[in-house]
Amino acid sequence: MENLIKIFAGNANRPLAERIAVRVGVPLSAASVSTFPDGEISVIYEETVRGREVFIVQPTGLRPNEYLMELLIMADAARRASARRITAVMPFFAYARQDRKDRSRVPISAKLVANLLVAAGVDRVLTIDLHSPQIQGFFDIPVDHLYAAPLMVRYIREQAPAADCVVVAPDPGGLKMAYSYSKLLGAGLALAGKHRCSASEVEALELVGNVEGRDCILTDDMTTTAGTLCAAARMAKENGARSVRAVVSHCPITELGIQRLKESPIEELITTDSLAQSLPWGDFPLTVLTVADLLGDAIKRIYGDESVSKLFEIHQGRMQ
Repeated sequence: MENLIKIFAGNANRPLAERIAVRVGVPLSAASVSTFPDGEISVIYEETVRGREVFIVQPTGLRPNEYLMELLIMADAARRASARRITAVMPFFAYARQDRKDRSRVPISAKLVANLLVAAGVDRVLTIDLHSPQIQGFFDIPVDHLYAAPLMVRYIREQAPAADCVVVAPDPGGLKMAYSYSKLLGAGLALAGKHRCSASEVEALELVGNVEGRDCILTDDMTTTAGTLCAAARMAKENGARSVRAVVSHCPITELGIQRLKESPIEELITTDSLAQSLPWGDFPLTVLTVADLLGDAIKRIYGDESVSKLFEIHQGRMQ
């Protein structure tokens, strides 16, 4: 397998790629991904990829335009070097929030990204917790959509008894994810309504469900400015919640978001290493769980033409 699988890393999250390679049991393959003096991206594979299964680990968050361009050029280089199959391992899929025309004269950027990946030579996409699951339908190639919930639930079970937990969806769009968490945890379910004032400002309006005296778990696929999470956390506290934790699959956080979290009732933020954390968090309790084993196991199953559905299983429950 070592001779046939090649795992390469762009510059987005090399430490995650290294952990994935350890899980798969192969060395991380060598590639030079740099920039020319004029800012153009340069990619050179330093070992053969002819006839090999190539996996390119490159989440496209934090600096989406640069990291997406790196991924496209890496895919093109692998295709021109006669790779047998190219899989883009994108734990975080940028532009996923732009998945529809919600007003006149706007793009569907998620569809454009899908087209670009296919045009560059990508044969398969491996990702985790897409903001909009229907993005899978934008591709005419296979998309393996994994979930971080089993990883998160194992951690949460160690922190609070399920009988005392209520899973809170911070907005109606997150209700399906919150419901999955509540079923896996055997916990209650609540919903916070919100009104978005701007891209970074959110006003919570109403909480549906009983959280009094309970440990609340806020769930979301990502947070950037933390407006939605913090508004829902304040509402939970106002309704008598004993504690509030937040669970987000991806954390492309801004300085504003970190400051809001520090000022909020949220006692802990639990996320994954799908994105590298480059900003200082100070003394705020941040817990980062690795998705390397999940992605590594998926890579082994893809290479062996096996089903990846077994990866959704969890003790006493199953992702729906």
